[in-house]
Amino acid sequence: MNWQAILDYLIQLATTWGIRLLAAIIVLVIALKLIGWIKKFIKKSPKLDKLDPSLRSFLSSFASIMLYVLLVIVIAGMIGIPATSFITILASCGVAVGLALQGSLSNFAGGLMILLFKPFEVGDYIEVCGESGVVKEITVVYTVLLTTDNKRITLPNGTITNSVIENYSAEDLRRVDLTVNTAYSCDIEKVKAIVTTLAEQHPLALAEPAPQVRVSAHGDSSLTYVVRVWCKNENYWDLYFDLTESIKKAFDENGVEIPFPQMDVHVINNK
Repeated sequence: MNWQAILDYLIQLATTWGIRLLAAIIVLVIALKLIGWIKKFIKKSPKLDKLDPSLRSFLSSFASIMLYVLLVIVIAGMIGIPATSFITILASCGVAVGLALQGSLSNFAGGLMILLFKPFEVGDYIEVCGESGVVKEITVVYTVLLTTDNKRITLPNGTITNSVIENYSAEDLRRVDLTVNTAYSCDIEKVKAIVTTLAEQHPLALAEPAPQVRVSAHGDSSLTYVVRVWCKNENYWDLYFDLTESIKKAFDENGVEIPFPQMDVHVINNK
């Protein structure tokens, strides 16, 4: 047995694989930095400001996945794995993984549906799947909401597209709906005049459509009024809280009673 020949072969093999491995590591490091730069460019570059924010978020997520898959194929080829064989193996694995991850594929399809039909966009305030918040990010498989108390909620796109979506930011105008209760002894026209004046004089309320105040129900111990006032979407909560506070103050100043639940008890003495 020629040990020298075997040693030379091992040295040559180690040298060849070492060079390939070193080159693969260098390419991997450079490629990872490049992928990170591309993702940051898609998300933050002013050159892409004309793109819809939802589209930019989706493209960033999708491009990241595709670039990582391409990187794996390139690295495999550099260390000696034939590209065709590797792609065949990858495709077979993809089928198996696809069957195992049908939910993820459903989420991917949901992301495409959201991007295509635009039921909401980044920055919209929505309510879906029992959760509500501002849409911060739309990725390939999930959507991120930021709640009013600053919590991040991650929802699968497949679940979202199969649910009822309430988009509070879709229209420029929004209606504030309030209910007010007063005692039966209070004059209806007086109550309506007080509330209507408050609504008409508020700087955030719109004159058209005009504010509406009407009796909506006869309760057990009170009359219920519905108050409907239109405003710009971004002024909704300011107007809501302002009217709620000012109506109580105005009722106190004008002697309008706000009743509390009560029961009349009649005692019959048979003695």
